[in-house]
Amino acid sequence: MDRTAFRKHFKTVGPVVLPVIHVLDTPRTLRNVAEVIAAGAAGCFLINHDFEPERFLPIISDVRAAYPSLWLGVNFLAVTGKHAFPVLGKLSQAGVLVDGYWADDACIDEHGQNTEAQEIARVYDESGWSGMYFGGTCFKKQREVAKEHYGNAAREACGFMDVVTTSGVATGQEADLSKIETFRSAIGETALALASGVTPDNASVYSDVDCFMVATGINEINNFYDIHPEKLARLMAVTRALGKGDWI
Repeated sequence: MDRTAFRKHFKTVGPVVLPVIHVLDTPRTLRNVAEVIAAGAAGCFLINHDFEPERFLPIISDVRAAYPSLWLGVNFLAVTGKHAFPVLGKLSQAGVLVDGYWADDACIDEHGQNTEAQEIARVYDESGWSGMYFGGTCFKKQREVAKEHYGNAAREACGFMDVVTTSGVATGQEADLSKIETFRSAIGETALALASGVTPDNASVYSDVDCFMVATGINEINNFYDIHPEKLARLMAVTRALGKGDWI
């Protein structure tokens, strides 16, 4: 997806902020979604970090029912699109519309042998789901890719997803700026998302990124599950400044 079209989709000129909510139950998730909306973020991702997808599905349905017009993405932890897209298709048929899927591993081969990625693409086409695909590439806790092959992996990824999505080496760890520069150079005008280590204090250095998928950097201290409203507000202010081109 072209990065300009991506930002226009979310009606923002700066990087899109999509907070990631680690869900435990419906009431707590809804409280966090309310903070996302109050801050003016473009939407959010939900992730089932603590239990199986089957327990996660009713929470997704509850959030969609409470906020029918919210841009809502999900991540089924450690589940590739091959298995997630049919589930999303069934949810769509049931009237539960999910706008985006983020897979930690898009199964991209930096050497061009993308058999698994091609199978995921086939499943997507047949699933009945047509949402936005954020595909993890050179992503934390997945198969390690040598740094000298980051550019190749990023280029290969462009043909298999809407938003090329990468990270630092671990949850909450900043991505090396040189990695982001390599990705941007390799993918040209394709949309790029960063899914770890972004905070209100460092976001300004990632001006080449089109989407910040952020949890630790905006959560309460030592709290994996709840958004800190002031931190999210600060991040939103930074991204607005980046969009206006007046960040100093």
